[in-house]
Amino acid sequence: MNHKAGFVNIVGKPNVGKSTLMNALVGENLSIITSKAQTTRHRIMGIVTGDNFQIVYSDTPGILKPAYKLHKGMMDAVEGSFTDADVVIYVSEPGLNSTIEEETMAKIQNLEVPLLILINKVDTIDNDHANRLVEEFRKLLPNALVATVSALKKWNIETVFKKIIELLPESPAFYPEGELSDKSVRFFVSEIIREKILLNYEKEVPYCCEVVISEYKEEPKIDRITAIIYVARDSQKGIVIGHQGAKLKKVGTEARIDAEEMLGKKVFLELQVKVAKDWREDDKFLKRFGYLGK
Repeated sequence: MNHKAGFVNIVGKPNVGKSTLMNALVGENLSIITSKAQTTRHRIMGIVTGDNFQIVYSDTPGILKPAYKLHKGMMDAVEGSFTDADVVIYVSEPGLNSTIEEETMAKIQNLEVPLLILINKVDTIDNDHANRLVEEFRKLLPNALVATVSALKKWNIETVFKKIIELLPESPAFYPEGELSDKSVRFFVSEIIREKILLNYEKEVPYCCEVVISEYKEEPKIDRITAIIYVARDSQKGIVIGHQGAKLKKVGTEARIDAEEMLGKKVFLELQVKVAKDWREDDKFLKRFGYLGK
């Protein structure tokens, strides 16, 4: 068998399970997962290398209508995922998110690479419902391959994995063996912290936060990390810190535990909170945070 390699880009609406799917396909928790929409902000690559193949998965932000410049930057990342893929996976789910918006449909119909439609979360519906959804997508997109999965339960993931390898073009590997992602350790630590913010705060606050690792010192037995949580308004700073710092301490403790598990060593984590006024509309901050080109 000749060596196969390619870029497999995962797209879909917010909260359909794209990150859970990529984590299941890669076998590592590379993308953060919460029950809240817009959890993924950047394209995150997960790399799986075998004897005769290499799959470079790309988890993308959920497709939405931009409300801020931040969202525009996120959607630019999604736009790129339609044009630089060797295989596109469109993730759907039962319910409202089973429909495809007109603009997205136009992009999907014009694809020149294989399209795989995965109906996720089928563990939440009966077989008849799942079969109806499959038939609807097959009528809508007759050239696509349609399958049902449960990324959370890892149901049918192995079958999908084998199908992806079949669809890959012949090519040498793009990344060295053993590399899991194109992102740095700093990035993943910042994502762990952002996940804890999403889980511990309500309403708009988590979406107004951005995490930047300002200092990272590796020592033989411990990594010393300083992270800055940027908020968009002065009033949010107090909310994030909480009464006598209790809320921020909880976020820091939870993030430190996960970071230690990921790194396999002790971590000292210091969290600071600063205001970057209206950063979601500020080109300077959006460039600094990696949402716009330099």
